[in-house]
Amino acid sequence: MRFLPVFLDLKAGPVVLIGAGELLRAKLRVLAAAGARIRVHAIDGNPDFGLSSEDARVEIAGGDPLTADLSGVIAIVCAGAGDVGVAMSVRAKALGLPVNVMDDLEHSSFIFPAIVDRGDVVVAVGTGGTSPVVARRVREKIEALLPARIGELAEFIGTFRKSINERIAEFPLRRRFWERVIDGPIGAAVLAGRKGDADASLRAISDPSEFARADKPEGSVALVGAGPGDPDLLTIKALRALQDADIVFHDELVSSEILDRIRRDTTRVPVGRRVGKPGIGQDAINKRMIEAAQAGQRVVRLKGGDPFVFGRGGEEVEALRAAGVAYSIIPGITAGLGGAADFEVPLTYRHEATRITFLTAHKARDAENVDWSTLTDTKMTVVVYMGMTAAPAVRAGLFAAGRSPETPVGVFARVTRPDAQGAVGTLRDLPELVRRTQGGPAILIIGDVVRHAGSLRRQTPKQIISDLLDAAE
Repeated sequence: MRFLPVFLDLKAGPVVLIGAGELLRAKLRVLAAAGARIRVHAIDGNPDFGLSSEDARVEIAGGDPLTADLSGVIAIVCAGAGDVGVAMSVRAKALGLPVNVMDDLEHSSFIFPAIVDRGDVVVAVGTGGTSPVVARRVREKIEALLPARIGELAEFIGTFRKSINERIAEFPLRRRFWERVIDGPIGAAVLAGRKGDADASLRAISDPSEFARADKPEGSVALVGAGPGDPDLLTIKALRALQDADIVFHDELVSSEILDRIRRDTTRVPVGRRVGKPGIGQDAINKRMIEAAQAGQRVVRLKGGDPFVFGRGGEEVEALRAAGVAYSIIPGITAGLGGAADFEVPLTYRHEATRITFLTAHKARDAENVDWSTLTDTKMTVVVYMGMTAAPAVRAGLFAAGRSPETPVGVFARVTRPDAQGAVGTLRDLPELVRRTQGGPAILIIGDVVRHAGSLRRQTPKQIISDLLDAAE
């Protein structure tokens, strides 16, 4: 994030606008709609701005803007100003004033976002100045989601916030109070245009702390599947759970982009571990979740993939049941499905692959415990989780059971993430394919369906060159 979203106080001083033509007039309309006081330098000498000449907020300034008095000015905007804009940027930066030169990131210290304006609720959407069209498309989506009177609700709460907060000392209790107001009949009355009814109902609350406690949720645990890494693959229900949580216990492999979707004041507790590294242990995780829920907290156990696919979710559910803790399960996209979609490998294919087996092989001894004789059917697709370390043992087990060395195999690492990599070959080459993917987590897909894989578009240039050299040899 290069540009930090901030909000200027337009009551603090005027904004200087410099430029010409329609670009100047467009920026003038934006600033005027926001209620800014505007000092306009039209460098083409055309004073036709398309606004009422009686608008006291707009001052037509004469003289050279490069020598004009900038005392009290809060920002400078250049639109269609050409070389004057560049020179003005140098002057503004020397004075420590925020400056925007339209379509010129090099000479701008701030940019204009796409804006959703609902009064006291303002949403700014930025793309770092790289794609205003994308920002506008995102704004359109947000416009469709926000209630028309959401700004009135914010204004309504603002009139009571100080007095209520003075009567509730505990921050978590304050949050629950306002959540109950917003989510309950009072908030609904404001959004329906019945602000008088809402005002009367809020003033009738004699004890705000008791009001908040009356709706205090019973402690609970949500087992949430985070999917294989891409935050856009989170379900809406998972996002809602992350936003509502008081505490999140998360696996090591949950991506930072997904962790960013957690509410900022939520406690985050890493409890996962990678193969070969120490962790706190499943019993300790269960104990901490149960204790947090029994203390009245909304707990999320956030797991990579799906909680019930090699995620030990079943063990956690058993512990929660035994403790009498309320729980829910929110499924996620498991890595096998995410990887298959990412690299266009159909796990089933008519007349070719009619069965799928999912198995896990952390270590060589895990692979040795698998009955590979049940996995030799050529119409079966085998998906192996966490199989990088055990890849030689997986190959040996399938060879011993009679699976052909020419069986197609794919190794797909860090699936759905920007750094995803894949390598496709045969069962004979499995350990070498693992080496090419340069680190996990990864899944192995074994079976004829791998022949249908799309191009391994996620390969890095370095890996592609290496593969070409290997082929040349």
